Amino acid sequence: MKPGEIVYQGKTKKGKDIVIRHLQKEDLNTILQYFNEISKEQTYIRFQGEQLTLEEEKKYIDDFLQKMAKSEAIKLLAVHQDNIVGVADISLQEKTSHHVGTFGITIAKEYRGEGIGKLLMNLAIEGGKKNMPNLKIIELGVFGNNGIACSMYERLGFTRFGLLPKGVKHRGQFVDHIYMYKNV
Repeated sequence: MKPGEIVYQGKTKKGKDIVIRHLQKEDLNTILQYFNEISKEQTYIRFQGEQLTLEEEKKYIDDFLQKMAKSEAIKLLAVHQDNIVGVADISLQEKTSHHVGTFGITIAKEYRGEGIGKLLMNLAIEGGKKNMPNLKIIELGVFGNNGIACSMYERLGFTRFGLLPKGVKHRGQFVDHIYMYKNV
């Protein structure tokens, strides 16, 4: 697993050319722009309108690349015409839970429904199994009102193991936070 290494080249369901590759240091500006756009949408992610600074994102990328070098993380970027249109990652937890990886995924609004999420997820899981020897379990949290994601995770073999009622705030409303896992 090398920074910038391409793991997939092909087309989306709607015929758009796409490349999926590992994160690299040179992605700083484009990934910052991508996440700040996603945050403005107030979609089903932790950021609900907040804007990251260049310094915050640089530290995050540097730290993440170090984790990748130690086989403790994987971050894949879906790229169309030099624009990041999706990101998926798995990052190992620490200490007694070092065998558990936390999964996250985002897809740009204009690219949803094109099969990129499922593809990114499958590639991240396969890459995690191949490159992260400590990875035994993948866990994730999903907003209870995100039915599309819940269904996709279940189709890909994830099992619900918990629910925190009104555990996340989404667009001013408290919604359930669902927890899922998959053995790998």
